[in-house]
Amino acid sequence: MKNTALAALGAAVIAPLGALAEPGITHYASEDLTLIPKIKDGYALHFMAIGEWGTAHANNFVISCGDNFYPAGVVSEQDPLFHYSFENIYTAHSLQCDWYPVLGNHDYHTDVDAQVRYSKISRRWNMPARYYAKEVKLKKDADKEVKDKEKDTTKDKVLFVMMDTDPFLHKEKADYVAKEMDWLKETLASASVDVKWKIVVGHHPFCTVGPRINNYETIAIREALKQVLDVHKVDVYLSGHEHSLQHLKMDGYTHQFISGAGSELTQVTTGLPHCRFQASEHGFMYFSVDATRLNVKAINMSGKVLYDTTLTKA
Repeated sequence: MKNTALAALGAAVIAPLGALAEPGITHYASEDLTLIPKIKDGYALHFMAIGEWGTAHANNFVISCGDNFYPAGVVSEQDPLFHYSFENIYTAHSLQCDWYPVLGNHDYHTDVDAQVRYSKISRRWNMPARYYAKEVKLKKDADKEVKDKEKDTTKDKVLFVMMDTDPFLHKEKADYVAKEMDWLKETLASASVDVKWKIVVGHHPFCTVGPRINNYETIAIREALKQVLDVHKVDVYLSGHEHSLQHLKMDGYTHQFISGAGSELTQVTTGLPHCRFQASEHGFMYFSVDATRLNVKAINMSGKVLYDTTLTKA
């Protein structure tokens, strides 16, 4: 995908979800975003997921699902790719929020820790380590401005666990993987009682209807993660790697979402029973969360809602 198309994707995420906005609202181009209103859909938290964007709507933050810099990562925290493939592409006002990336296989081709160090340079880029976790509070009355924050006594949270999955595919990194798996299990097991949703993010999917449907990568990630995610009642495993948009549900507890359509596209297979949605179209996924609902929309780069689903719990 050329830079012009990437720029178009960057603009497409500004305010594409007309179906969610209030009737009669006018949407503005990236050069004039000050008048875009907040979405009033009743959800406490909004974030979007983009993957494979390395060559928007109101957000609390953005998750990048890996392969952040094509074709071979970055050589240092001063690499020009940070400017030409990130800072100067995602310039919309709605994207001037925190970004939480995970690492992909392409990011491992050079200095993978440069992306960690870049967190000290960029206002938006937040990668404190190769893998990390964050609990995010679901603020009460998200559609209303709370002038006195002390009155917001809501304790509900979402746990985000950001994985480093490329080492799982390399036998020589077995010790690293064992350490990360111990950390994953401990992080999930020790989540606070206020956590209502558990979301794990990794670059490689454990299930897909893309070209990697039965290859060693998908099988290796499924063997390593699927049972652990089910046992600890992880609601969503969010990944990239496949260059498409997908929602899959195998036997067990965890839903697999793939948001990897930020650059090149690959084909998807239709008609498989565990696949609830698949599309080989440029776009991203938009998540809206409160204590009892987790809504996911797949959006193409022209702003069309391709898929809309809601997970619920008591």
